[in-house]
Amino acid sequence: VWHLPGHSPGHVAFIHPGEAGEPPRVLSGDLLFQGSIGRYDLPGASREDLFRSLKRLLTLPPQTEVYPGHGPSTTLALEAKTNPFLLGLEWET
Repeated sequence: VWHLPGHSPGHVAFIHPGEAGEPPRVLSGDLLFQGSIGRYDLPGASREDLFRSLKRLLTLPPQTEVYPGHGPSTTLALEAKTNPFLLGLEWET
């Protein structure tokens, strides 16, 4: 369980490392969606925390499968290439 604030102060994501050659998986809640990110204009939300949390999420391998709280699943690699909110964020090494 990772604490990933931004959409809300107590927001968390559940990370599964994957098994036997499978990619890692993350239940991202309302942090990251296919083609979008969580809102940060809500009470207690923070743009700075949200983008810090997104950068932390990018410490996971690119093939990580993302299952958001709403909408279709995606991968970190696809979002890094196509999500306008992630363009310009870099993978951690």
